Amino acid sequence: MTRDTGDAQPLTDLDLSRLLQTLTVESDRYAERFGARHGLHRTDVNALALILAAARRGDPMSPTSLARELGLSPSATTALIDRLEAGGHVERTRPAGDRRRVALEVPESSLEEGRRMFAPLAAAFSAAWTGFDAAEREVVARFLEVSTEVMREVGADGPHGAQRRR
Repeated sequence: MTRDTGDAQPLTDLDLSRLLQTLTVESDRYAERFGARHGLHRTDVNALALILAAARRGDPMSPTSLARELGLSPSATTALIDRLEAGGHVERTRPAGDRRRVALEVPESSLEEGRRMFAPLAAAFSAAWTGFDAAEREVVARFLEVSTEVMREVGADGPHGAQRRR
């Protein structure tokens, strides 16, 4: 475990920040390898992750929502969706009930490819986490949730967002 101090002192905020940063870097590398294997830019991989997360919530992603989530202009978002659609990674559909809306969906073939890439990681995580009891898992989940929320908040405000709010 990476610690700011070399002794057995409790983990500091800096220790936790560094561990989280290391996890983020490794996660980015994993996603970049996935993208490279499929000819996808990093933004394309991020877009796919957002589209899949929206589908899991039962709320299909629209191009407008995708643009907002990624911070892209409408024209850049259209180019991104065109690339993903040309590669067979997404489909534009029109939900029943409102034919004016466009929803972005991931076809089964792309879902299967994603499973092949991420199933080994999920299995390795599962094996690594066997020693965590239910209470520890709750703490880890809470830590990850609040860390993610802070990242969103500070990221939305720019590099000095947390300092300005104080």
